[in-house]
Amino acid sequence: MTDQHIEEMAKLLKTMAHPIRLKILCLLQEREMTVGELHEQVLTTNANVSQHLNILRNQGIIAYRKDANFIHNRISEGRIVELMKTLRELFCTAAD
Repeated sequence: MTDQHIEEMAKLLKTMAHPIRLKILCLLQEREMTVGELHEQVLTTNANVSQHLNILRNQGIIAYRKDANFIHNRISEGRIVELMKTLRELFCTAAD
């Protein structure tokens, strides 16, 4: 592993290491979601959800598509989906 790889991983993990952003990523594992749908699940303001989505977009973690007045968000690549799946397996148990 090179120093550049380590720096890239650290940047990715730092971006993801916020409870709201982690929850958004958990939700987006299942399907595309709009800001409004995420807002209902995350239980914070639309503005706060949008701010966190922008941070995730700027790092290339999520992508979006526009459909009329709605923006549908999704995880941008399989590596992130696999990482989230691994985190869920390691930290989320049936007892939760």
